[in-house]
Amino acid sequence: MRESAVETIRRLSRPMRPQPTGLAPRLPPLPGLRAVIFDIYGTLLISGSGDVGTLLAEERGAPLAAALREAGLSGRIEEAAAQGVARFHAAIRTAHAASRAAGTAFPEVEVRTLWAGVLRGLADEGLLRGTPDPEAAAAVAVGYEARVNPVWPMPGAGRTIRSLARRRIPLGIVSNAQFYTPLFFEALLGGRPEALGFDPALCAWSWALAEAKPSPRLFAPVREALARRGIAPAGALYVGNDLRNDVAAAAAAGFRTALFAGDRRSLRLRAGDPAVRGVEPDAVLTAWPELDRLLSAHRRPFSLDRRCGGRLIGPDE
Repeated sequence: MRESAVETIRRLSRPMRPQPTGLAPRLPPLPGLRAVIFDIYGTLLISGSGDVGTLLAEERGAPLAAALREAGLSGRIEEAAAQGVARFHAAIRTAHAASRAAGTAFPEVEVRTLWAGVLRGLADEGLLRGTPDPEAAAAVAVGYEARVNPVWPMPGAGRTIRSLARRRIPLGIVSNAQFYTPLFFEALLGGRPEALGFDPALCAWSWALAEAKPSPRLFAPVREALARRGIAPAGALYVGNDLRNDVAAAAAAGFRTALFAGDRRSLRLRAGDPAVRGVEPDAVLTAWPELDRLLSAHRRPFSLDRRCGGRLIGPDE
């Protein structure tokens, strides 16, 4: 399924350019940095809709119909797609409400589980033929997401990742994401995150934790993994495009922060949100080469950690 999903993403993806935000870069000296942790959507990847799984209210039946057919499903496809979109959104709302009732302030779903339930319901009602299996649910999830939320590497993101990896700087990810997010790395950046130099122990994914940023639970395992390497939270720079979910949340966990203001579609300054009152990032980046400039002031060797990962591959984005 992974290979076919990667091929689907490549086939459906088209180049996009970031839209200027009007903000200026701010690159002050930040001594003592020993690791870099990234957000993904709106930061490493341009997101056509601004974030993972961000689905607007307009009709989404046609993308789902295409995804159903591509997954090998048949039946009354257009009707199934129209019903499926509504049921998928309803399933998200129901899952979020249940998680909040159980005490999770910022819940996250696992879309394969939701799509599996939606597809079973459509099959039970005769709108789809047969009994869709988990592989079909995963294929529908990938095909639908690639159509309604197209992504493309942020200019310079791939080059920056490879540059940091060559310098043996520990790299990690804390992201609101889904199971298919690493597949977008493979399809568009040339390799799975670990093959590009990201340390799996320094990666926290919202879908895997059933909780989303700005929850501190996403940053906790990365803090712990850094501590095992002798790196204090203030020795790590977290880079993200959202002042609340990224900058405020990472700062609360003790990280140094850089606001990535590289694309107007996804820049989230959260004006008027009390959660960002008084919040200031340590740095502001408007393009990826600026990160290398920010770190170049501290050319002393970074701490070397033994990390999983293969050779660096992929296009020079």
